[in-house]
Amino acid sequence: MSNPFFSNKGPISLAQIFNILKITNEKKTDFNLFDIKDLNNADKDSITFFHSKKYKDVAKITKASFCLTSDLLKDFLPNTCQPIIVSNVLTAVARITKEFYPDSIEDEFDNKVFNIENKDFGIINHGKNVLVGENVKIGSNCLIGHNSIIEKNVQIGDNCKIGSNTIIRNSIIKNNVTILDNCIIGKKGFGFFPNKKKNFRYPHIGIVVINEDCEIGCGATIDRGSMSNTEIGKNTFLDNQIHIAHNVKIGENTIIAGQVGIAGSSTIGNNVRIGGQAGISGHLKIGNNVDIAGGSGVIKDIPDNSRVMGYPAKNLREFLRENK
Repeated sequence: MSNPFFSNKGPISLAQIFNILKITNEKKTDFNLFDIKDLNNADKDSITFFHSKKYKDVAKITKASFCLTSDLLKDFLPNTCQPIIVSNVLTAVARITKEFYPDSIEDEFDNKVFNIENKDFGIINHGKNVLVGENVKIGSNCLIGHNSIIEKNVQIGDNCKIGSNTIIRNSIIKNNVTILDNCIIGKKGFGFFPNKKKNFRYPHIGIVVINEDCEIGCGATIDRGSMSNTEIGKNTFLDNQIHIAHNVKIGENTIIAGQVGIAGSSTIGNNVRIGGQAGISGHLKIGNNVDIAGGSGVIKDIPDNSRVMGYPAKNLREFLRENK
């Protein structure tokens, strides 16, 4: 993942990582690691993590030199990747990510915003009380509604329309995108580890990418990624009051009706149609050309060219046969 917004404090030595995780290791530990990345994007200078058999095929070909994992999963890793065995992989990942990216934990309001009229962004038609933060780029011929805040770390392409009362942060929005009123885009996701005394927050170092010709309906919330980006494909339309969680990937030409919720790290293919109030669990893969009926609950992968309905969602013909 290419991260244009969060500052990386690496390198961090392997000895430091062992110390943070309270691991005793007698091997040579002066190796420097420059980043933490997921299995897909890791390279020899980074550390990665492997916490579920669901990702075993990716784990087998990772290019990382070191991997935080469990004793049950370590044998799936290639010989070029040394396992670091921990009792809770995701907690360990959160601690190490926080060391590399200490400013990725919280999302306080951006106290360095200024009135858009105080800086020349080119040809922009904007309403009243529009505020803009640092490291913001806005293309030509854009429209921004009243009381919207483009907080720090945002790139907006040409011919985009941003509604009123919308907040955007840590996002790349490409050309010809329409975002309607009352949306929240690019804030941290719902990632933490429960604790009776104080919950442990998971860092979010990813961003939101909304590709060309998309429309985002009123009241939508799109969380930025934790370890990878949240991405909306070209010409995809989201209805009102939709929630897209961290790391979700939505393909091109997809249509999602109102009040749909998609949990973290799920992948939605191209040309997918999802009916209103459907729910999709996390870490699932929904194929191309899939129809999901309104009100369905999806709890397992769906192959290409499927039509499903019900809870749990099943093949449409099967659902109708069972519910005559």
